[in-house]
Order: sequence, then structure tokens, then C-alpha cells
Amino acid sequence: MTLPEVSIVIPCLNEEKNILALLDAILHQTYSHSKLEVIISDGLSEDQTRTLIADYQTQHPELHITVLDNPVRRIPTGLNQAIKEARAQIITRMDAHAMPAADYVERSVDALKAGLGDNVGGVIDVKPGADSLMARAISIATAHPLGVGDAKYRWATKAGEADTVAFGTYYKAKVEEIGYYNEELSANEDYEFNSRLRAAGGKIWIDPQIRAVYYSRPTLKTLAKQYFSYGFWKFRMLRHNPETLRWRQALPPIFVLGILMLLLLSAFLSWARVLLLLCLGVYLLILTAASAKIAFNNKDLRLVFGIPLAIICMHFCWGAGFWWSILNPKKEGN
Repeated sequence: MTLPEVSIVIPCLNEEKNILALLDAILHQTYSHSKLEVIISDGLSEDQTRTLIADYQTQHPELHITVLDNPVRRIPTGLNQAIKEARAQIITRMDAHAMPAADYVERSVDALKAGLGDNVGGVIDVKPGADSLMARAISIATAHPLGVGDAKYRWATKAGEADTVAFGTYYKAKVEEIGYYNEELSANEDYEFNSRLRAAGGKIWIDPQIRAVYYSRPTLKTLAKQYFSYGFWKFRMLRHNPETLRWRQALPPIFVLGILMLLLLSAFLSWARVLLLLCLGVYLLILTAASAKIAFNNKDLRLVFGIPLAIICMHFCWGAGFWWSILNPKKEGN
């Protein structure tokens, strides 16, 4: 049997709503099916995910799909399982919430073989996770620089180097050289992996022509949980890789701490109350002004309220998760 050239590795858990769309997106890749294999590391899904995958395998035998059990239910554990199982020498890391464009694999592999980077990725187009105003606002907020800072994989318009990519393509040999994903983390595993890659002299390359759709969280509650987890596991990562901290990641915990201190001081000091109101006023003014422009372009003024709410949720939950991780070093994040 001819070995595949690319192994697409996918961690998965309870993805009955998304898994068929993802498999269809892979089936319709411009890359030859004979050169692809799909390895899904499933965290023992309790919905119809496994049944849907099995039915898809029967209906589309031309696409080689392998399903592994991941009882630990952590993303890096699933990724490592899949990479070790991979028969190909090139790995494309994908997510069950993502839908790669038809030429995603082809463009990524071409850039990798051209030596543009040791890990090649593109820009993700964030779409609403539900048909609601808040879901729309969240999708915009999670793709806006005010929400995600200098995370180029959210908004880059020019090809070039980056500190990380979301769904990268790299050689399996490179993983074996620098080490697999850190299984102690439940989030930030991509950033940690890419930081080690860069520390070893590797280059992360991002090309906005390489695109995938990603469905954001549908509600403020699920967004809050996601970003609290991001902040929590960011500190766990920084304990081992403090040099990887970027300004965009330092701002939320500093801002949250500053607001909390001003709240406490404002009970006793008038200048603290003035400074608190000033800081919050400027913060809300910036968010509202940016949101107004987006709302006008989208012809929906309701977004002026929804987008700031989503960004505030992201900032404060990320910062709170970061401090909770510091104060509770032995606890697990959500």
C-alpha cells in the first residue's frame, strides 16, 4: 500500500454538530485522496459523533479515516496520539470546530516544501456559533485586534513570520526533534509547541491565502468559560516558558488587577473613585467607538452593544483565569 503524504490529525469530543461538515471539507480538498489520511483522536464522545464518523467511512471509502480513543480527553494528548499513529511524514493539525478551505492542505504543503517555515498556517475566518445577535457579536470580537491583540492568525493580510498559527502543517520529524505537545496543558498547547519550535531555530509562517472557517462560542457563558480556561492555562505554560509572554497576553491580567485594586481603594479614597471611573470610561469609549464602525459597516446598530460585551467578557475572564491559576497552583482549569 502506498503511504500517505499528509496525515490530518484532529482532536475531537462530542462534535456531532460539526464532524460531518469537517469531513466533507477534507473530502473536497484539492489534494489527492490517495495522499491523505485522517486520524481522529476522540475523547470517548457521548453523543452521535462516533456513529456519524463510522457512517461516513462506509459512504466514502476513498478517504482513509482512523479513529483513536482518547480517554484523557485533553487536546494535546489527542494530538500526540494521532501524530504517533500517523503514517505520513507531513502533519496538518486541524480542529473539529474548523472547516478548511478546499486548497488548505495544498497551499500549506507547498509553503512547507518551499521552506517558507517549519510550521505553516493561515488565517481563520471566525463565524458565529449560532444564529443569534450575541453569537454574531462574539464572532466579530474574537477576530478583532481589540479582542485578540496581535494574534496574526486572526487578521493577517500579508504573508510573513508569526509567533504562532492555529492549524499548522509541519514535518513529523520536526515534532520528534523538539518534542510532542505538552500533555500537562488543557489549552495554549499550540502556542507552547510553537514557542519551542522557535527556540530551536524554527520559523512559523502565516499566509492569508491559506484559510479555514472557525465557529466561535455561541453565548457569553461559553465564551467566558473558554477565555477563563485560556488565562488559567496560559500561566501554567508560562511557569515553564516565561520568555514566551507577549504584550497582548500580559494586558488582561494587569487590567483586571488594576480595576480590582481601584475598586477596593475607591471605598476609602476619592481619587481612586475618580481614576476608576476615568479608566472604565476610556475603556468603554474605545470599545464603543470601534464597535460603532463595525456596526455601521454591518448595518446593524445592535452590535454596538454586543461587541463590547463580548470583548469585556474575553478580557476579564482571561485575566481572572490567569490570576486564579496563580492563586491556586494545584487546581485544574475548566
